Amino acid sequence: MESAGVGWIAAIIIGGIAGWLAEKVMSSSMGVLMNILLGIVGAIVANWILGLLNIQPLAGWLGYLITGFVGACILIAIGRAIRR
Repeated sequence: MESAGVGWIAAIIIGGIAGWLAEKVMSSSMGVLMNILLGIVGAIVANWILGLLNIQPLAGWLGYLITGFVGACILIAIGRAIRR
């Protein structure tokens, strides 16, 4: 995460915001804390996958917010599919 120009504390905060936004968009019923955690994990996973594909994500907090939001939405969708 440091290579994207975002420190660990900022990454946690931004990932949490991304998870909260994903909760609102996806109308998730998993709870706020779980969705914030999904935002943090989603941002980490999305940045990792983009790195494997040699795709440079947007740098800084905005790029981390976007990748975290997309990653959290994907994780929420996967969570829904597993729970069914």
